[in-house]
Amino acid sequence: MSQFDDSLKQILQTRFEKHMNRHPQISWVEVEKRLRASPQKMQVLRHMEDSGGEPDVLAQIEESGEFVFADCAAESPAGRRSLCYDKAALDARKENKPRGSAIELAKELGVEILSEVEYRHLQTLGEFDKKTSSWVQTPEAVRKLGGALFCDRRYDQVFVYHNGAESYYAARGFRGRCIV
Repeated sequence: MSQFDDSLKQILQTRFEKHMNRHPQISWVEVEKRLRASPQKMQVLRHMEDSGGEPDVLAQIEESGEFVFADCAAESPAGRRSLCYDKAALDARKENKPRGSAIELAKELGVEILSEVEYRHLQTLGEFDKKTSSWVQTPEAVRKLGGALFCDRRYDQVFVYHNGAESYYAARGFRGRCIV
């Protein structure tokens, strides 16, 4: 994408201004400067938006001045559901394979799947995944044993669970983050 995506910029700015509680100390002017200097990151944000993620700014990295965007859709992004955890899990399925894996799709989009800590932080800024769930980064020790972690919000609490990495459900997707 060689040109600046003004339509996406407007979507992001409107969302930013609507949800100031997510980033009270951050100025849109500074965010826009970074976006204009990073057309490749705008393309990543476009992918996040087009797959239903509704990305918004959640933090600024003090050392670098970069901004952390994450998926803030009320439910796990619709365009990223029905996926097993990773390629190894996808390859291990003998039948009824899903259309792909969360880790591989995240790489294609240019994002990283949220960690459990990042997911819990997101939940302090609103109520997300009340009807869906989202895969989160899984420790290697758990993954080596065939498992993977996912989170959701139920009963006004954030829960972390485990499942076989090869499992997939229509209501489970993943949330990503992009550093700009």
